[in-house]
Amino acid sequence: MSLVTLIRISLNFFERQIFREIGLQVEPGDRIGLVGRNGSGKTTLLRIITGEITPDSGEVRIAKRSRIGYLPQDVHETISGPLLQAVLDSIPGRVELENDLKRAETSLRTKSDEQDQASLGKRIADIHQEINRLEQEFPRHQAEKILAGLGFETADFTRQVSSLSGGWKMRAALSTLLYQKPDLLLLDEPTNHLDIPSVRWLEEFLHNFKGAMILVSHDREFLNRQIRSIVSFETERMRSYNGNYDFYLKAREEEVRSLEAKARNQEQKIRDAQKFIERFRSKATKARQAQSKIKLVKKMDLVETHRKEKTIHFSFPEVARAGKEVVSIEGVSKRFDDNILYENLDLRVLRGEKIAIIGPNGCGKTTLLKLVACEIEPDRGKISFGHEVHFAYFAQHHSDLLNPQKTVVEEVYQVVPHASVGFVRSVCGAFLFSGNDVDKPIAVLSGGERARVSLAKLLVRPGNFMLMDEPTNHLDIESSETLINALAGYSGTLLFVSHNQSFVNRLATKIWDIRGRGIIEYPGNLNEYYDHLVKAEKTSPLLLKREENQNFPKKKKPDRKKEKRERAEKRQIIYETLKPIQNHLERIEEKIGALESRQKQMEKMLADPDAFGDKEISVPLLTEYKDIREELDRLFTRWEAGNDKLESAKLKLGLRD
Repeated sequence: MSLVTLIRISLNFFERQIFREIGLQVEPGDRIGLVGRNGSGKTTLLRIITGEITPDSGEVRIAKRSRIGYLPQDVHETISGPLLQAVLDSIPGRVELENDLKRAETSLRTKSDEQDQASLGKRIADIHQEINRLEQEFPRHQAEKILAGLGFETADFTRQVSSLSGGWKMRAALSTLLYQKPDLLLLDEPTNHLDIPSVRWLEEFLHNFKGAMILVSHDREFLNRQIRSIVSFETERMRSYNGNYDFYLKAREEEVRSLEAKARNQEQKIRDAQKFIERFRSKATKARQAQSKIKLVKKMDLVETHRKEKTIHFSFPEVARAGKEVVSIEGVSKRFDDNILYENLDLRVLRGEKIAIIGPNGCGKTTLLKLVACEIEPDRGKISFGHEVHFAYFAQHHSDLLNPQKTVVEEVYQVVPHASVGFVRSVCGAFLFSGNDVDKPIAVLSGGERARVSLAKLLVRPGNFMLMDEPTNHLDIESSETLINALAGYSGTLLFVSHNQSFVNRLATKIWDIRGRGIIEYPGNLNEYYDHLVKAEKTSPLLLKREENQNFPKKKKPDRKKEKRERAEKRQIIYETLKPIQNHLERIEEKIGALESRQKQMEKMLADPDAFGDKEISVPLLTEYKDIREELDRLFTRWEAGNDKLESAKLKLGLRD
């Protein structure tokens, strides 16, 4: 039996249609990823399932006795009291049972009648039995394990939830949901306020979760590993796909090509029919056929073509070359009251490096970025910039740095006051602010829109050294992937904090792991960092402990000649493997380009009604046009096969895009 069934759901906000007669079924054990641009209706759909929003029409069916747990993006005060007790009390019916027990025990002390005492005694025994059942199904140690996994210390268990910051309140709310083991878990960007260690723990927990789940996440890797089907909000309607996010992208691309091909074929048929109708409608001998053609066109079901939605599209401009050493951190220490974050940090950032800072929340990741950005001063030590270094800073709470009174275009324009207004408006357009949108004041923008304004400010003057603190928060997955691709092509140096595993894996060339008031450097991305930890644990259990107590792991002196020779050999292998495939693809692309140009010429010729007056002209034209379309289909098939071969070859060579 389905846990949730949505039947012909329609919803409008003011004059905007959100859903039109959509349907969805959630079965036990389903793991569904919701994808779509910001504002497409992902959060709204979750709130319809929970009953927070009532649709204008349609039906929402929830299976009897099924329990639904919902984690919204913005957590309000949903639980109170001491942290651990609040999690324990979140189990439905537990607090009521304990209150019933207190009332029954109080009544037992006041009753003198033996029959009443016997009845109350049985009632108390029944309540104890039910409490024992709940304690076995939802043990205390499981609540403690979940809280610890999400980053809470044992000392936090007695803290009042009301004293926690917004991010930690979200973790507390998530803890209650995971502890309750609902039949259906609705998670809306659950990693937004988590650090990398907590994200990794949550992944493992959800992997073992037996219930159904609907997940919204901008982290491609997290989404891929957690879900088995996709529900996407496309421009034409809501669509469903089996498989993870990567499979959805391929299936959607193929679907769009198929839709566009069908639409082109149909348009050609309609054009042909209309030409026939126009030519022969007034001729008595052809009038009947013309009327038949008219009826045929009217009865034809129009193919619903794909309307490409506007998305963020940008790339960072080439930046000025800085000196080899971009930043030098020498003997830096920082503390806040009794909380010592760093002691005697000695670090270097070299030109072209992309360094990810990781560690548990509260360890000082954002503080380190603020120190480098000169927003705060170290207690001891100094931070120096290299030759010709110009930095730009994307703060985690970027909205605090925007002037709410300014418009979008004014906020971006103040970064480059000597640029033309046309240039600034074009940059705003790349971040989906066009027309009157550029005149909106910052104060009325959503979190996602403010994030896009901050990114636009970076684009107009990125500098050659960028500091970024959680840049993918408030972005949908497509915008997040666009940002990753843009930063992959950024020619400057990058120092960043991100909980987005896909973001770190695709960009990082080095990891700074904050531990024990120091920082340990690891070469490579997040996956390579995890591999190092696993190997270190297998090699020596004491190795990790030793590394925690020093700023840098000991390294052997590298053999420069050997490394240079190995790199040259690897480049040669890559060239010999990939170059023939790339040349083959280029030849196919040249043929496609030539045929498409000829196709456009012929379409203009065929659009002329006079061309059909002479069979010696029209028949060869139509024959050639048909041959070109068939050849293009064959070439596109060969191009796709070649592209798949290229990707497979890159994968075998260990290359990442």
